[in-house]
Amino acid sequence: MTDVVTFGECMLRLSPPDFQRLEQATQLNMTAGGSELNVAAGVARLGLSAGWVSRLPDNPLGRMVRNKAREMGVDTSHLVWTKDDRLGLYFVEYGASPRASSVLYDRGMSAISRIQPGEVPWGEVFQGCRLFHVSGITPALSDSAAAVTAEAIRAAKDVGAQVSYDLNYRAKLWSQDKARRVQTPFMADVDVLITTEEDTERVFGITGADYREVAKTLADRFHLRVVVITLRGTPSVWRNTWSALAYSDGKFYDDVSYEVEVVDRVGSGDTFSAGFLFGYLTQDIGRGLSVGNAFAALKHTSWSDFNWTTLEETEALIKGAGLRIVR
Repeated sequence: MTDVVTFGECMLRLSPPDFQRLEQATQLNMTAGGSELNVAAGVARLGLSAGWVSRLPDNPLGRMVRNKAREMGVDTSHLVWTKDDRLGLYFVEYGASPRASSVLYDRGMSAISRIQPGEVPWGEVFQGCRLFHVSGITPALSDSAAAVTAEAIRAAKDVGAQVSYDLNYRAKLWSQDKARRVQTPFMADVDVLITTEEDTERVFGITGADYREVAKTLADRFHLRVVVITLRGTPSVWRNTWSALAYSDGKFYDDVSYEVEVVDRVGSGDTFSAGFLFGYLTQDIGRGLSVGNAFAALKHTSWSDFNWTTLEETEALIKGAGLRIVR
């Protein structure tokens, strides 16, 4: 039995050190990162069981990604392996005000973008699964990846699992019009939608006087059980604020806003999703919001797509832990 199953791409992440630009760098730090694996890793880190489904090249890079997933406690028994395709890459340049951080993708024709319906035995994957999570990045990779996303969502609902969907719009992957056309049919089977105000407008054309109106409009239009909107403030590249709100069945849920010093913000939204799903599945929406916000705030403080924070550290922040050295 696996509490949470995710489906999506993981890439090789390459970053020049010391705020260098890619053009001047002579070395790159290397790790793995991808939205759905980040979520699975966070869920496992907090204490639930998590599995990740993807398609990887059977070479040292693909095996490195699998090993990173295993290191984080994620089940990889349903990965699809291929001899013929490549692992996607992405490069992260860290900025400092006034230069923003930037990401360069090299993920065309990656292994998962060539996945086909029928390759994954979803009936086996979802045995005992409580919740399936996927993001809008996965169907954006290719038409076949979108078809497999639809296949997975239907299979999850067939076994009675809830479906969590992070809208996660990426303009570098597809147009707003295509994102709307492909993802709107998914919403009929989504229980938990995680999004931002900006992505909601880009994909569904929904706006409102404030975040609450946007959340309620989403829930009403698509008959969603839970809508979560994450809220990031960026007064500078290295100092952000982080919070979120949730809406369900006519009720709004709020939580504190955290001020964060940013070491690495990549993966923080995925970390929020992991924390929210952990709290939601183990208790309720309010608990999900508090764990998700604290877990995401702490993610900003360490380098990696993955969150190396413990549940105990997350609980301490929720309870108001200060900055004195822990001895």
